[in-house]
Amino acid sequence: MQTESPAAQRRAQIIAVGNQKGGVGKTTNTVHIAAALGERGRKCLIIDLDPNDTATRHFGIEGEAFLGSYELLTGDETAESLAMTEADAEFDFPKGVHLIPSRRKLETIDDVLPEKHGKFYSPRDILMEPLNSVINRYDYILLDTAPNSNVPTKAAYLASDWFILTAMPEPFAVTGLTDALRDIQDAQRKLNPSLRLLGVIIAGVDKRTNLSNSLTEYVQTAFATPDGESAKFRTIISRSTVIPSAQKAGKTVFQTHSDHAVADQYRSLAAEIEERITRLSNPVAATMNEVANG
Repeated sequence: MQTESPAAQRRAQIIAVGNQKGGVGKTTNTVHIAAALGERGRKCLIIDLDPNDTATRHFGIEGEAFLGSYELLTGDETAESLAMTEADAEFDFPKGVHLIPSRRKLETIDDVLPEKHGKFYSPRDILMEPLNSVINRYDYILLDTAPNSNVPTKAAYLASDWFILTAMPEPFAVTGLTDALRDIQDAQRKLNPSLRLLGVIIAGVDKRTNLSNSLTEYVQTAFATPDGESAKFRTIISRSTVIPSAQKAGKTVFQTHSDHAVADQYRSLAAEIEERITRLSNPVAATMNEVANG
């Protein structure tokens, strides 16, 4: 259902999505959160900052064929010129979702940036400066990060308003979450004190397994939002074959299985994300709204 934009004067909320471990569903979550927000009438820009270009390939796009986040960070192209949109007939994006793609060349960016911006360049500025030109055109800018501490990942931590951690039930899930949380705290102390943990998504869950239950319990108690509430999102994304099926088709589950339970879970997650941003951005107003609504 389409609802009104969060603010009459649009200023995108910048959200980094990640974990210091690969294979935990961060790209799947990024893409489907954007699609669910688009379904709610929001305008979203996904920036693929991972050299593995998984967000790009999720939409069935061959990253090597297009300019993207490499040129964005070097300053060779603008965000507006790089963004792929639903107006591009050859792409089949979900409603309201735009993409700045990635490709393998991004692996060389750490060596190239000192030549482009000088050896004292700011990782924050190389991302924030190009985003400032489009920040009033979107409701959300979602940064899909790599599972390491390369410059694009650091730039995401330093330019974002919010960080969403994502995890799947597997043996080293806790280590990846803990390392990423430490990086968030380091970014807060150093150059981005306004960065806040928005929440932790648990995906790929089979509630019958002990590993799923133990991870859920751990995140519920160990991670907190700035107002002291549990950072675990109430919505949990189930393990399902519809996700790899949609990925293989270069689409989202909203386009291939719109009535599936997983699509509904992402719809609920998107609503929860918007509610949480409202609460944490203006806790007084959120409390008054809760009282007014009983």
